[in-house]
Amino acid sequence: MTTTTAATDPLFKSFALGSLVLPNRLVMAPMTRSFSPGGVPGADVAAYYARRVKGGVGLILTEGTLVAHPAAGNDPKVPSFYGEAALAGWGHVVDAVHAAGGHIMPQLWHVGSMRRRGDGPNPEAPPVSPSGLFKPGKVVGEPATLAEIDTLIAAFAESAGHAHRLGFDGIEIHGAHGYLIDQFFWAGTNVRTDRYGGGLAGRTTFAAEIVKACRAATAPDFPIVLRFSQWKQQDYAARLATNPSELATFLAPLVDAGVDVFHCSNRRFWQPEFPDHDGGSAMNLAGWTKKISGKPVITVGSIGLDTDFIDTFAKKEARNETSHIAQLAGMMERGEIDLAAVGRALIADPDWVEKLRTHRLTDAVPFTREALGRLV
Repeated sequence: MTTTTAATDPLFKSFALGSLVLPNRLVMAPMTRSFSPGGVPGADVAAYYARRVKGGVGLILTEGTLVAHPAAGNDPKVPSFYGEAALAGWGHVVDAVHAAGGHIMPQLWHVGSMRRRGDGPNPEAPPVSPSGLFKPGKVVGEPATLAEIDTLIAAFAESAGHAHRLGFDGIEIHGAHGYLIDQFFWAGTNVRTDRYGGGLAGRTTFAAEIVKACRAATAPDFPIVLRFSQWKQQDYAARLATNPSELATFLAPLVDAGVDVFHCSNRRFWQPEFPDHDGGSAMNLAGWTKKISGKPVITVGSIGLDTDFIDTFAKKEARNETSHIAQLAGMMERGEIDLAAVGRALIADPDWVEKLRTHRLTDAVPFTREALGRLV
């Protein structure tokens, strides 16, 4: 199956985010690769991202990068976004991407209660999280003290400042998939009764303070993207908001804090978020987020493939899928979404965007689990 020019035109219109002008609407989604020994991205990482720019990607969102906190991650090959050597490596990455004519933002990350003692750059560091919970009923540590929360907020701000100084085009804050910030969002892992807990709006306080701190560490016009999801790795059926009203309660403090773009993570982008509302709306999470917040949005979730990333590990291979591309373009044409993030398809084929533009997706390299073991 091939796509037509009319079906793909909306995906290749430019998009302005303040003074940042992207050549098209296609974004490389952040995907952990673990090719940075000692947390330091090398020339191979710089070349990897630059190749995607040459293949047509409008904006690179890097793999998750660890903020300057001893319990931020588990994997010593996940890149850090602090320390002289790692920051020098990231300087080479941003230079390579800009030399190729691209735009790039680092994703700032902390795993929270998913931390495993004995792993990562600081093996003995205990996990830190809002209530010491991995998921409802599973205790893995102690609730974070107010002093620890201040330290975590400062760690995100420090890395944001580094990104601004190095010449990145913005930052993405990882608030999805059951990691630290999402653990504050989710009632299943946040049972605090202070200002960082309570109802849905209170559970956004930690993220809102991170956004404000990152803004203070950068510049008024430096784009800040926040990624969030309903589902968690701990519970795929989890929901932060069960209806549009609850989603509005969740989004309002984050908009007020200064989020410029919401990156709304679905496992399958084509699935409606609240089908029983607004006359049976077909809008996905990103569509509802834009309607409620008025902010630009990125949608993501199995774009270009027939299997979501979780099922990939059961089926081993995900076939190229073009039937949803026209639906994606239609969502963009109607103004429901602004940008679309492509993940595994771009791991397998750095030229996926160009092949879409020239209607050659049938020639795209299919994604397999083995592709995760290579950085090409």
